[in-house]
Amino acid sequence: MAQRSASKPKRQASTTGQPHTHGKSRCLRILRQLSAYIDDELSTNICQEIRQHLGACPNCETFVMSLRQTVSLCRHSPAPTLSTADRASMREKILKTASSR
Repeated sequence: MAQRSASKPKRQASTTGQPHTHGKSRCLRILRQLSAYIDDELSTNICQEIRQHLGACPNCETFVMSLRQTVSLCRHSPAPTLSTADRASMREKILKTASSR
């Protein structure tokens, strides 16, 4: 029977090569608020907490930069032209999804 190692939990390497010094749960808690953070919809205290985390977490900082670039590209891209049939189909799917919740 193989024995489990009783060593300390391994630290994860970041995408930048720097050690990840905290647990995933902290990152997940921050990532759940990023959309509201980018849209400037959070309180000053929460924004400060997120900025502190980003300063200490290269993975999350890289993710936020990528998310900001994606949002910017989407905002500056022209809206697609939809046919009447496509609009009707999309509306039907949205209403069906909304009524199922």
